[in-house]
Amino acid sequence: MKPVTTLRKSLLTLSFAAAGLCFAVGAHAGAQKEEVLSASVRSMLQQAVADQAAPKLAFSSQQEAQTWLDEMSQRLAKRIPDAEYRFDLLSTVHYEATRAGLDPQLVLGLIEVESGFRKYAISKSGARGYMQVMPFWTKAIGSPDDDLFHLRTNLRYGCTILRYYLDMEKGDLYRALGRYNGSLGKPEYPNMVKAAWHKHWRRPQPITGRSTG
Repeated sequence: MKPVTTLRKSLLTLSFAAAGLCFAVGAHAGAQKEEVLSASVRSMLQQAVADQAAPKLAFSSQQEAQTWLDEMSQRLAKRIPDAEYRFDLLSTVHYEATRAGLDPQLVLGLIEVESGFRKYAISKSGARGYMQVMPFWTKAIGSPDDDLFHLRTNLRYGCTILRYYLDMEKGDLYRALGRYNGSLGKPEYPNMVKAAWHKHWRRPQPITGRSTG
């Protein structure tokens, strides 16, 4: 396995009593496989999830940022009624996705499939949060104390892992999504993510000009 390329640098208390556990019956990341990572890959991924730079949206202008946030917020309103929380979620998605070299709208499509935008979703296999991150990742590339229900922590791990799989698969999004889901070679999950991305989140021209490869 070749070391993956360095992730792009940044541009920009769990409370069960308040929110309650939400068991995601339809969560899809539970079969994600734990892998033996080379020392160089482990080091790169550890560095990627450890960066604590303050989030900042990666747009060319404030107007461009507001346009994107307003449009995505309208699309998300039915799932998350709280406008302030939608802004926080979308800002973090855009920052973490762009930082990892991913299309933020692709990440929104993945979240839709993985958790239905449920912060405290847990799959039958124990995958957690918006991007349904398996707990073994915190031991492999972070800290066992990392809270996968924390908004930014969950998105940081999820985007880092997807970027890792994309680099491993030389930009092949279908194979990368298959690895993320633990169903490499099967079309169902990649097709579901692509359908959600294109139907609900994709814009005619990506706001960042970035590509998933």
